[in-house]
Amino acid sequence: MTEVLKSANPTTHAGTSTIEVRQAVESIISDIRERGDDAVRDYSEKFDSWTPSSFRLTESQIEEIVAGVPDQVIDDIRFVQDQVRTFATAQRESMRDVEITTLPGVTLGHHHVPVAAAGAYIPGGRYPLTASAHMTIITAKVAGVERVVACTPPIRGEIPAATVAAAHLAGADEIYLLGGVQAVTAMAVGTPSMQRVDLIAGPGNAYVAEAKRQLFGEVGIDLFAGPTEILVIADDHADSFVVAVDLLSQAEHGPDSPAVLITTSERVAREAMDHIDRLLPEMPTRDFAEPAWRDHGEVHVVGSLEEAYALADSFASEHVEVLTAEPRKALDLMRDYGALFLGEGTCVSYGDKVIGTNHVLPTKGAARYTGGLWVGKYLKTVTYQEINDPSSSALLGEVCGRASRVELFEGHARSGDVRAAKYGDRPLPWAPER
Repeated sequence: MTEVLKSANPTTHAGTSTIEVRQAVESIISDIRERGDDAVRDYSEKFDSWTPSSFRLTESQIEEIVAGVPDQVIDDIRFVQDQVRTFATAQRESMRDVEITTLPGVTLGHHHVPVAAAGAYIPGGRYPLTASAHMTIITAKVAGVERVVACTPPIRGEIPAATVAAAHLAGADEIYLLGGVQAVTAMAVGTPSMQRVDLIAGPGNAYVAEAKRQLFGEVGIDLFAGPTEILVIADDHADSFVVAVDLLSQAEHGPDSPAVLITTSERVAREAMDHIDRLLPEMPTRDFAEPAWRDHGEVHVVGSLEEAYALADSFASEHVEVLTAEPRKALDLMRDYGALFLGEGTCVSYGDKVIGTNHVLPTKGAARYTGGLWVGKYLKTVTYQEINDPSSSALLGEVCGRASRVELFEGHARSGDVRAAKYGDRPLPWAPER
């Protein structure tokens, strides 16, 4: 039995509808396709009041910007990037090429080929997500991507120096002070001043997400992203204050960010709710965290941890914290999540900012069918095949002929027949005399 102490109750907020977002994005993409750089410049001026002579930063500009960033910030960026690079490198090393022999002289294999160029979108706005530079650029570079383009918007007319430093130190080959749909579209379709990329990764607002959705297919993307999510699983051992703080840590991302607690302890549940009520009024990011908790917060009390894990899987949440006496049991008992954070010493904020795993993760139930961004996303696993034994080619040719004719593919059948005849002395009744 599940007791629901708090349920989500989304209210209708005044704002831009999904239809309006879609239509606006369609219009911008179409205009950039037609007018190229002129359209990009117009939209940058309209949305960001930003029209430099060139959106791309020169090497000397980058050096000057990075030199102005405090040493402690640079040191911290380097520390975090070391963590991200270490884990991404381990992921890449886990991916091995395959080559096997299936019949005499028949070789089948695959190897991993990086895309030639990738785009990294690094959001600005209220939250300049410097960490997104680490997650998108370093991961691409470890995968072997030759050209990585970074786009990040100005913030209230100012250069986001820490973000530029992060992109540069991560290894970006080109850095553009350009944001929004215009940045995503320029990277996807190309303009005279920006060569197109093959894949775009990185979070963004509803307009950026919609642009990626509309351009998908013409360009690869990392994920279809929605509001960030947190789900905490707790038993009676959990510290209710820690639970409350961690729930609010993700609620501050935006007014539509779900924050869910599933616990076997009614005491922990009620105490956590009380802590949240006391913490919210003085929280600097209350304007986002309060409506997120009010409208999208949930608290469920269940009878056992097995029930907790099963209920958590039904949410398929982006981030799942496991604050229990034996948190590693979740590795065996859970299936649907973007990332697990095991034990009180770990938290979602570490994953977002410092620990080294990638913070670009599936939302809105997508964890049912995909994981998050990783080096493999920038790699194409391609196959090859070779036959150098005539008898095996003849054998496969006979089978190919029969199998193809079952499907009424006469042309395919004849490709097999030719080899069966050439290498196995089989008849070729359909061929004219040569």
